[in-house]
Amino acid sequence: MSKSHLLQIRLEESHKTSLERVCHSEKISVSEKIRELIEEHVMSKNLEKPQKAQKKFIPSWTNETTKKSFKVGEMYSGPGGIGLALSQTKLKSRTHQFDFEHVWATDYDPDTCRTYKNNLLKDSPDALSICSDVKDLDIESLPIVDGFLYGFPCNDFSLVGESLGIKGKFGGLYKYGVNYINHSNPLFIFAENVSGISSSNSGNTFELILSELNNAGKFGYDLSVHHYKFEDYGVPQARHRYIIVGTRGDLGLSFRVPKPSMHMKTCFEAISNPPIGIDAFNNELTKQSSTVVERLKLIKPGENVWTANLPEHLKLNVKGATISQIYKRLDPEKPAYTVTGSGGGGTHVYHWEEPRALTNRERARLQTFPDDFVFHGSKESVRAQIGMAVPVDGAKTILDALLMTFANKKYPFVEPSNGFYPHCSL
Repeated sequence: MSKSHLLQIRLEESHKTSLERVCHSEKISVSEKIRELIEEHVMSKNLEKPQKAQKKFIPSWTNETTKKSFKVGEMYSGPGGIGLALSQTKLKSRTHQFDFEHVWATDYDPDTCRTYKNNLLKDSPDALSICSDVKDLDIESLPIVDGFLYGFPCNDFSLVGESLGIKGKFGGLYKYGVNYINHSNPLFIFAENVSGISSSNSGNTFELILSELNNAGKFGYDLSVHHYKFEDYGVPQARHRYIIVGTRGDLGLSFRVPKPSMHMKTCFEAISNPPIGIDAFNNELTKQSSTVVERLKLIKPGENVWTANLPEHLKLNVKGATISQIYKRLDPEKPAYTVTGSGGGGTHVYHWEEPRALTNRERARLQTFPDDFVFHGSKESVRAQIGMAVPVDGAKTILDALLMTFANKKYPFVEPSNGFYPHCSL
C-alpha cells in the first residue's frame, strides 16, 4: 500500500464556501472530497496516456482446485448490489474454500463510483475503481480476471417509460462487455438486465446479445438464461430481471438455476423489523406538498392514483397510457412493487400507512442493502443509485450456486426459463 502524505491547499474564500456547500449536500468531508477530485483527475490523465499492453494469459481451472479466490471485475458496477453480494459470498466446506476478490470496477457516475469504492474497496487498496465513460476505456488495459460481471445499462430496454431498444443511447453498451470477454476469456460471466430486453425489437435484440455471449472469447460460453423473480427468493420486492450466467466452454461445467425458496418477505418486515435508527444514513424525508399528502391519505394500501376513489381535484389529468406505480402505496402484507431509479413525481414508492414517500434508507432495505452501506451524493442521486441496483440477496443466491457449480456440489435447481445453450451453439 502506498504511503499517504499531508497536502495543504489554499483556496479563495468564495471557492472554499462553494466547496463546503457541496460537501454538506453530499455528506462528505472536505478532505475526502478533495482527495476524490485529485484521484479522479489523476485517473483521467492516466486514461489519456497510451497504456502498456499487459501480459496476455488465459485464466486457468482444473476440477482438482479446492481453494481459490476468484478475481472479479465489474463493468457498469452501479453502487454495489452485485459487488456487495460478491463480498458476502463464500463457500467453506470440508473439501472446498472458494470466495471472490475485487480487482476492478467501472462506472461513469462520480457519486456511484464513490459509493462503490467507499463501501466495497476500502479494505482492498490495490483494487481499481475506474470512474469513466466506458467508451473512453482501453478495454485491453483492464486487468484479466477469473469472473466478469456486468449489468449493462437497461434504460432503453425498460418496460417503464420509453423503450428504444438497441438503437437507444444505452442499447449498444452490452458490446463493450463482449469486447472484454473476447480479450480476457474469464472462467465465468454474469450479465443482468430488465424484463423488457426479451421483447425489444421483437426479441431480436436479446437473441443477438445471447449469440454474442455464447460465442465470445476463445472457447465460447455455456449459458444459463433465466428470468428471475426475486420475490420468490426472499427479496421483499417484486423485481424481475434476466440473469445470464455463463461458464467457459472448455470447463465442462453447467450452471443450474437455484430453486426459489418461495419464502415471501413483506415490505413491512423489511422496513420495520428492526426499526431504522434515528441516525441512519440516507434516511431523510422527502417534503410532500399539501396536495400530495391529501391525495395519499385517500389512497389505500396497494392502490394507486388510478384505482383509488379520489375527488376530481386530486385526480391526475393525464392523457394516454397510465403507469400503475404512480402514487401507489405499498401493501404491508406483500413484497413491495419494483423500486425504480428514474421517473418524476409519483414514482418514489409510498408508505402503506404514513402519507409520504419512502426514505432512501427504506428503499435500500427493499433492495436488501444493510443499514451500514452508505450511499454518496444528493438525495436524488442516491434514489437513482438504489433504484438501478441489483438486490444484494438476490445476487448472492445466484453467486452461491455459482461457487457450488465450480465445486461440483449438488444443490436444488429448476430449469432455466429461457433455456440452456452449450457454447458456440447459437
